[in-house]
Formats: sequence, C-alpha cells, structure tokens
Amino acid sequence: MDELGEDKLEAGEKEAIDSAIKDLEEVMKGDDKEAIEEKTKTLAEASGKMAERLYAQNSADTGAAEAGAPGAEQESAPGQADDDVVDAEFEEVKDNKN
Repeated sequence: MDELGEDKLEAGEKEAIDSAIKDLEEVMKGDDKEAIEEKTKTLAEASGKMAERLYAQNSADTGAAEAGAPGAEQESAPGQADDDVVDAEFEEVKDNKN
C-alpha cells in the first residue's frame, strides 16, 4: 500500500486493511483455527476490493494509452490473414538408403 501512494486509496481503505492485518497478527498468536481463518478472510476481502479497483483503473489507463499510442501494433481482425503465415500439413518421409 505504501508504494501505491495515498492518492490511489479510497477514504478509510488503508485503515481497514491495516486493522485487518493487526487483527490477524493478534489472532495468529493463539491456536484458534476458526478465528485465524475468519481474520484471514476479512483481510482478503478488504485488500481484494482495493486490488480489483486498482486493477480496473490500471487496465483502463493502460488501454487508453495503448489505443492512442503512435506506432502501437494493431491486432489483426478475426478472419484477416497475415501474408507471412503459411498453414500447411506435412508428412515426414524417411529415406531408407544405406
């Protein structure tokens, strides 16, 4: 979270994740498997929401940059043939000359 910068996090998001981390660390000192699983799930949900949002945001930013980038390679449309590609079948013939 530190490397993302505060401007990328929504209000209260950092606090919720930090709190979930502290809760999990505290529960891990004991032997209660169910409590550990519950706190792990809470942390995964809190950080997962942030990750989904950042991934979607990054994909949108990257897609816009790539779409307008000069010299960017464009993918061939479906059904459009590439002139350098040869689709062929072959059969290996072994010469039994000794």
